[in-house]
Amino acid sequence: MNAENTELALDCFLLAGRIMIESGAETYRVEDTMLRMARSQNMMNAQSYVTPTGIIFSLGKTQPTQITSIPTRITDLHQIVLVNNVSRKLTSQMITLEQAYDELKKIEKTNYFLPISIQVLAACLASSAFLMLFKGTLSDIPAAFVAGGVGLYIVTILHNMTRVKFFSEFLASVGVGVIASLAVHFNVGTEIDKIIIGSVMPLVPGLLITNAVRDLMAGHFTAGMAKGAEAFLTAFAIGSGVALVLSL
Repeated sequence: MNAENTELALDCFLLAGRIMIESGAETYRVEDTMLRMARSQNMMNAQSYVTPTGIIFSLGKTQPTQITSIPTRITDLHQIVLVNNVSRKLTSQMITLEQAYDELKKIEKTNYFLPISIQVLAACLASSAFLMLFKGTLSDIPAAFVAGGVGLYIVTILHNMTRVKFFSEFLASVGVGVIASLAVHFNVGTEIDKIIIGSVMPLVPGLLITNAVRDLMAGHFTAGMAKGAEAFLTAFAIGSGVALVLSL
């Protein structure tokens, strides 16, 4: 391949990996996808090293090597599926490298998230369902419904404003605790523990914990420990916010 095609290949593979890791994909899946795309272009000596904060990709010993940083990480499984589809089409020779890169650029620029109002409503319903799952009473459903929605709204707005995950999750759990306490104080709710547990469930980093364990099992110890530490900090922020409210 000439220099122009080599640069395009590097940009394409790194873009695919960056979108996947930013969307919450497992480390092993990102590396496998990038290597499969490279081998489809007869680049058999390609190597990749993926962490939650950066990707290093090389086309071979005498070929260029590039690195890209991962400044933000969210949970967007739809984007992971779309990138996987592009990878499959490229490896099956259904599209060219240029077409794959164009599709990836389109995926990168498109916001697949539902409006914040729909996300809050989903959090409200999920919190109510978790309340019943943890054997709460029907009378506590309105309190959990409101607290869960408020918690997700706070964490979304504050994270967009500050980009400090720990701070936004801490204040969101404080909001959940305050609403639960007020509900019990004014006899709108009865079991404050069940209300809080159900309401904070939309904030719990379930996917992050799952990916951390999966990466550790696959031998990606650096990525697994990093994701585990991030999940621990999130859990600590949620617990600290609730503990602060209950101690007052």
